[in-house]
Amino acid sequence: MGIVVLEMSAERAVARMPVDGNTQPVGILHGGAHVVLAETLGSIAANVHAGPGRLAMGIELNASHSRSAAVGWVTGTCTAIHLGRTLTTHQVVMTDDDGRLLSTVRITNFLTDDRG
Repeated sequence: MGIVVLEMSAERAVARMPVDGNTQPVGILHGGAHVVLAETLGSIAANVHAGPGRLAMGIELNASHSRSAAVGWVTGTCTAIHLGRTLTTHQVVMTDDDGRLLSTVRITNFLTDDRG
């Protein structure tokens, strides 16, 4: 996927992903690639919040696509909406190189003790 993480905390995470190599047959960024970037950011941020000996597991994800991208990079900016003891919710906004909104994703993770 070519994801490059630029910033990571429980409250805010930022990463970029190239459009090239992540496209649909028609040449635009695949909607699933948007979701992969968002889930990567939301899940890692939730695990940072969970802390040592705890684990975040995704339980809900919703994506709304607003615009397509055919070239360049996509930047995902993940912001915490709720950081609780057993649940986290993050919103991830995807933009193109010109800062235009591509998609918005909300992800909720359940936090539990690591059983492994």
